[in-house]
Amino acid sequence: MIRVVVADDQTVVREGLEVLLGLLDDVEVVGTSGDGDGAVELVAAHDPDVVLMDLRMPGCDGVTATARIRAAHPRTRVVVLTTYADDADILGAMRAGALGYLTKDAGRAQIAQAVRAAAAGQSFLDPVVHAKLVAAATGPAAGPAATGEAPAPVVQTPQPLPDGLTAREAEVLGLIAAGLSNREIAKRLFVTEVTVKSHVNRLFAKTGVRDRAQAVRYAFQHGLTG
Repeated sequence: MIRVVVADDQTVVREGLEVLLGLLDDVEVVGTSGDGDGAVELVAAHDPDVVLMDLRMPGCDGVTATARIRAAHPRTRVVVLTTYADDADILGAMRAGALGYLTKDAGRAQIAQAVRAAAAGQSFLDPVVHAKLVAAATGPAAGPAATGEAPAPVVQTPQPLPDGLTAREAEVLGLIAAGLSNREIAKRLFVTEVTVKSHVNRLFAKTGVRDRAQAVRYAFQHGLTG
């Protein structure tokens, strides 16, 4: 069973999510809270697999609660489920350690998929959210150039790089976060597509990400996006 905590300051939303999740054979809701402090306390008490976290709550907000949970209980995954999809909210949640991000327009199937993905350690991002992350990585200067091609973002790599990444692997990761395909990355770096695939495979192995969505989240969390 996937054990879940629900945190949302609106009673009707909390109760609705509890009912919805209760209809899933492989999910058990072990607690609900109307604020971030309560969510942190529930995680400490029940050690859930996943927290469905609203962002804007009284007292301790969802971003702060996510950071506290991830620091104290790294096994517990957080999926944001919120009304808001502003760039600042998305980036704040990703940097705090959220593994998934959905808006409250999401249907039952999407919510169930996000919870199951998070429990398995996989990212699940609303398509709109993913597009905003790519746009943020590309930056305001990434409009069409004279050739009709957006310039590559400048990747600022911290020292030392996380998880043993090389400078080139970090550069490739930043370009993935900017939404480029392997073929486009190869063109930008003047290497073969086979070389890019080799870099991608190595950086996936080093960072533990399983797909490009997780790679985008990892890049934002570690400041590898330019």
